Order: sequence, then structure tokens, then C-alpha cells
Amino acid sequence: MKILVACELPQSALDELAPLASELCYRPNLTAYQLRDCLADVGILVVGAVRVSPEAIAAGRALQMIVHAGCGPGEIAVERASTAGVFVTHCPDQHAQAVAELTLGLILALDRRIVENTIALKDGRWIRSELADARGLAGRTIGIMGYGAIGRSVARLAQAFQMRVLTWSPRLMPPDMPEPLVEACSRPRDLARQSDVVTLHADESEPELIVDAAFLEAMGDGAYLVSLGPLAAVDEEALFRAVERGRLRLALDVSGPRAGADSTRFRCRLCDLPGVIGTQHMGALTEQARQATAREVVRIVRSFVVCGEVLNCLNLCERSPATWQLVLRVRDQMGVMAAVMDAIRADGVNAQEITSKVFTGAKAVWCAIALDERPSAEALASIRNLPDVLHLELRAVV
Repeated sequence: MKILVACELPQSALDELAPLASELCYRPNLTAYQLRDCLADVGILVVGAVRVSPEAIAAGRALQMIVHAGCGPGEIAVERASTAGVFVTHCPDQHAQAVAELTLGLILALDRRIVENTIALKDGRWIRSELADARGLAGRTIGIMGYGAIGRSVARLAQAFQMRVLTWSPRLMPPDMPEPLVEACSRPRDLARQSDVVTLHADESEPELIVDAAFLEAMGDGAYLVSLGPLAAVDEEALFRAVERGRLRLALDVSGPRAGADSTRFRCRLCDLPGVIGTQHMGALTEQARQATAREVVRIVRSFVVCGEVLNCLNLCERSPATWQLVLRVRDQMGVMAAVMDAIRADGVNAQEITSKVFTGAKAVWCAIALDERPSAEALASIRNLPDVLHLELRAVV
């Protein structure tokens, strides 16, 4: 199987991928347009930020899997991949520690006015007295909006600074409940009201974070807001007014210009305000995060090639839409499953999913076939009467 790596990966990862491929092609600088013309005989595609269009997927006649070397679907046309029967996988949480570290760095920079100090030094201005209003972090309260892998990493780092840690998440379930000394809030505004620092970590697993005008108003005067991720869930106009009035100080990891835009003329409206500092989409950019992501790419590809397992898949149904399940025990003989499927097809019933397990000695097989409707009594009788069918049971899917 040919593997095309269309993003930057360390040489160690390429060395591990090479034995898994009939041919390994490394072209990290492909554009979306060029990619479309390279997929004819590719079985596994590994991508980073490049767009994988519906047309590119259609051109990949041998394509079986697309691996996004990052979190979430990236720029992959997932719906088209699903229609074509192509797995889309990703590498979640490999950047969590890196993002958490930048979060704490931005909090420290806000509190100690590090950016303003540096600029003044470079300009030859001594303004120490103007920047001597740091509150310090020990004993302060940090509110973490979004308690996924990033939020948990931020909590651990904040505790090392002796901060009180609050959290809120729309999907905070018992298995994900906070660790000891981390307090879960029942409502976002409760978190905002109690926090000296609020951090936002909206990602694929936390799509419902809403920071509106009421949330911002609940934050105390002089509080810090740190956002590492898209601002789609934030009322940007209300945030602009709160920062402009000097009520809040803000730190952003800015997502950057849209694809094709002139990056030399990029402006961030919020970053023009006093009291705002930011970085240029740097959250995941550490050597540790790159290595961790590369190891996860190798693990996904190896599991698929060697074992047929699809790890971290983004486009499989969580639950089959099947309404009936045909459970069989059959002899492990040539043609027995073909005969069963012939009977199902002749009945006009669609088999949506097939699962099988072979018993020790390879004499018998257990099989479950998910069906979109109930087969007729005649079809069941014809299957039951096949000489190599040991047992048949029809179950309604609840």
C-alpha cells in the first residue's frame, strides 16, 4: 500500500512508516491543487494543514484512510470521504501540554507586563513604576472553560502556581470529573464571577463554550481572559468593549489569516487595544508536541496496516442504523458466509455491518450481521437449513 505524507514529519517517524508501505512518498509542501493530482494510487494519506477537497478524494481511487496529523478533521472534506468509504482519523490531545504551557506563559505575561517591559527596554524607556501593578498568581482563582485534555493540563500547571482551580464544561460527565482540588461550577457565570483569570479552550470536544456579554460582565474588574483557540463562541463586540473600557486584560493565540489572504498585511482588531497581548497561533508548536503527534500518526497507520484497526476515527457511525441483528454460529467452511449473504440479498434486505470471531482451532465462527429491516421467515428458514449453519438467532436492535 502506498503512503503519501503531505505534511512535515520528523525523520524518525518516516523511518517507522517506510516498512509499512509498498512505497512511501514524502511531499510536505504540496498545495491543495497539487495534492489532487497525486492521489491516484495512494492508499493512506497523511496531511497537516493542507486542504483535502472532495475532488481530491474522488481522485484517490485506491484511497482507504486519511490521517490528520493534528486534532479534529482539519481541512479534510469528511462528508465526501464518508460517501467514498474512506476513513478519516486524527491525533487528538497530543498538543495538550504545549497549549497548556503557553496558557500559563500568557497569564504570567499579562500579570507581570512582560511584553510592555520588553518593548520599553528596546525603545530605551525606563517605565518600571508604570508596570509595577502585578497581582501575583499564588492564591488567585483560575477558571478553566473547557475541561478536555488541555483544560486538565492547565489545571495541573495552575496548581503548581498555588492557584485555586475552577472549571466548567458542557460535557463534564462522571468519568471526566475534576481531580481533587479542582472545583466544578454548575454554570459558566458562576465560574466568571469567582475567577481572577479565565482561560478558554474550545476544541472539537468542547464546541458549546459560550462567552457572551453577560459572562464578560460577571468577570471582575481587572480580571484576565486568555483564549487559545477560535473565538467563534465569544461575543467579540462585547469583548472589545470590555477591553477598551479597561475592565479586562486579554491574551490571545490568534488563529491567523484565512487561506489565500496576504499574511504580510494581517491585522487583529482586538490586538490593537491597550492591555492586549498575543501570539500567532503558537499553541501547539513545540518540539515535544510535534514528536508526540508523529508517534500517534505512526501508531494509527501501523494499527490499520497490520491489524485492520481504525484508531481515532472521525467518520464512523457511533451506532449502526440497523434495526435487526442476525446472530450465527457456523462451521468455518468455504462458501458458508456467501450462501448466508445470498439469502439475505435475495430477500431484499441490506446488511449494514458484519462482525465475526473465529474459535480456537478454526473449526467454527461466530458472526453478527446488522440488517436494515427484518428478514422474512422464508429467508431465515433457508439460512437455518444450510448444512454448515450450527445456530441462528434474530434479535431486534434496541
